[in-house]
Amino acid sequence: MEKFRVSKDMLLDGGILRPEEIIEVRAADTHLLQRVHEKDYIEKIQSGLLGRKEQLLLGLPVTPKLYQRSITEVEATRLACHAALAEGVGVCLAGGTHHAFREHGEGYCVFNDVAIAIRDLQDKQPNIKIMVVDTDAHQGNGTAALLGSDPRVFTYSIHVGKNYPTKKIEGSLDIETVRYVEGEMYLKQLFVSLAGALDTFAPDLVIWISGADNHRNDRFGQMHLSLKDIQRRDEVLLSAFIKNRIPVAVLYGGGYNREAQFTAKLHRNTIATAKKLASEFRGL
Repeated sequence: MEKFRVSKDMLLDGGILRPEEIIEVRAADTHLLQRVHEKDYIEKIQSGLLGRKEQLLLGLPVTPKLYQRSITEVEATRLACHAALAEGVGVCLAGGTHHAFREHGEGYCVFNDVAIAIRDLQDKQPNIKIMVVDTDAHQGNGTAALLGSDPRVFTYSIHVGKNYPTKKIEGSLDIETVRYVEGEMYLKQLFVSLAGALDTFAPDLVIWISGADNHRNDRFGQMHLSLKDIQRRDEVLLSAFIKNRIPVAVLYGGGYNREAQFTAKLHRNTIATAKKLASEFRGL
């Protein structure tokens, strides 16, 4: 959890973001959660009455603080998407909880912020076409389950095939890599497959779950990318979105580096690249 505070401090201390550019948000309204999640599940999280097996599946102890943090994260993602549509690029300094299902959470993901944000956008713009680009090392099974039947949404995920989650849910396009994939092979798979998907679907908005768990020193990602490989990933993807005038909302996703500060650094770098390119091409 420290990565969120540390990455924010890095962004401010390095002058990448100014204090006034970081907007503190309130908690999401409950009715937004209920568009995606079962009422009973929301109440269990809120009251702290989630059973032991459910907590083990989630991977987190259920406390009032967890509920407040999770619904605030949902609101941050929602507003980042609206900001992206208005200004071209929006960033949530958290987000990407792609393992959360309608009736339960998994893999440290309580509520599915991406699905909730999409339902909110569709309420205001019913025909908006949204692509979820998930480059976290793990497949977004919850997102695929919640959005898979919606023709207005395209879910793209590139992830290690033989890794968590054990049970994958098929999305619009799933690209499986070998375990401990090297950077050159990974980037080739990513760039070729995503370019085709963008041409075919032509989204009005991209929600990008970037992920910092692709790094070779991550405890759970099981990829073998270097710092330069991840920087290359960020530069190519963000350039493609921004230069082609595709609004993009950037979310953190996972990251569990053996060097705790390094996870924060990877997230910081992604946001720094987004800010740089937005400044160059959007005048932000």
